[in-house]
Amino acid sequence: MTDLQKAQPSHSAVLPNAAVHAGGSDAPEKKEVRIGFMPLTDCASVVMASVLGFDQKYGVKIIPTREASWAGVRDKLVSGELDFAQVLYGLVYGAHLGVSGPRKDMAVLMTLNNNGQGLTLSRALADKGAVDLEGLVSLMKKAPRDYTFAHTFPTGTHAMWLYYWLASAGVNPMTDVNCIVVPPPQMVSNMQAGNMDGFSAGEPWNHRAIMDGTGISAATSQDVWQDHPEKVLGSTADFVKNHPNTARAVTMALLEASRWIDASLSNRMKTAATLAGKPFINTSVDAIEPRMQGHYQNGLGKTWSDPDHLKFFNDGAVNFPYLSDGMWFLTQHKRWGLLDQHPDYLGVAQQINQIELYKQAASALNIPVPAQPMRSSTLMDGVVWDGRDPAAYADAFALCAPQRIPALAS
Repeated sequence: MTDLQKAQPSHSAVLPNAAVHAGGSDAPEKKEVRIGFMPLTDCASVVMASVLGFDQKYGVKIIPTREASWAGVRDKLVSGELDFAQVLYGLVYGAHLGVSGPRKDMAVLMTLNNNGQGLTLSRALADKGAVDLEGLVSLMKKAPRDYTFAHTFPTGTHAMWLYYWLASAGVNPMTDVNCIVVPPPQMVSNMQAGNMDGFSAGEPWNHRAIMDGTGISAATSQDVWQDHPEKVLGSTADFVKNHPNTARAVTMALLEASRWIDASLSNRMKTAATLAGKPFINTSVDAIEPRMQGHYQNGLGKTWSDPDHLKFFNDGAVNFPYLSDGMWFLTQHKRWGLLDQHPDYLGVAQQINQIELYKQAASALNIPVPAQPMRSSTLMDGVVWDGRDPAAYADAFALCAPQRIPALAS
């Protein structure tokens, strides 16, 4: 047993139903499951559920499977090569509607994290005064040219944070700049090569760009939307339908891991040390630790402590798969031309988000669940999103795509 496994707390006193989900009629239909993950700090709950043995408590063995791109995650989920994945919220919804590759009925079992992504600008732009959104817009007006920004997947979260951020300052991401897709681990090297002026991605790649002298932090994703949904535990609808006990067991294991990570700073540091290893993110631990603690710097001497940094549990507030969270991504897909027409926003969210299964898992762990499947949030431009009239919300934005955008399966 490793030191990290010895450090695992026992929650048996608060898990009266745990044994029920390890045998009998509730036994997992599939004992070994492959869960895809990307080398990002917010893969933590998948990794730690396996490393600390939370999976075994519920009769499953998690095989964490490192992937090279979000397109690869999509393809392997759809084909069944992966049973589950740490996956971009908007990727799941895009796949379900067939606007980010082959159409496949999908499922979201839980939210894995809130916050903790970043918007990074190149050091070359920063040296010209573009150290934040205001400075970027000013530079673009003074020195017009083709500016290029990268995100990680066409319908994904990072594309939506980038688009919303730029649009809030009057920059249309569809017409005023070039946007390209780059896998997260390749962001820093592509910026070093001069292939883009900025990027939107998860940690530790924003902080890694600072450490390498390549970029500066212009904003965080929580600046765009405080406590926003980010990665989810995704699967196909068929897998969940055919393996409901397995899906519940895996959800419980990841909920336990999420709770363990957020239980103490010491646990977060142990998590950072684990994630830095070769099988997972394969970077130096000092690229991960600061922002896991909420300690930020912009690469130009400014430092701050952010209480809204990466959250994995927060007494369960992070993990509930709110219908309104999934619906928000659909409103942005419509806004930016990824959808031709308004979908049945609520109907799609009800098909994808497995709220009843989540409630079963959370109840067995004595984790509270909200009374309503909707929540209200105010984004950076002061606009309130509560899911009540998604079509009107999507249509109310002054900046939007002039037409449907082709080639979304890249």
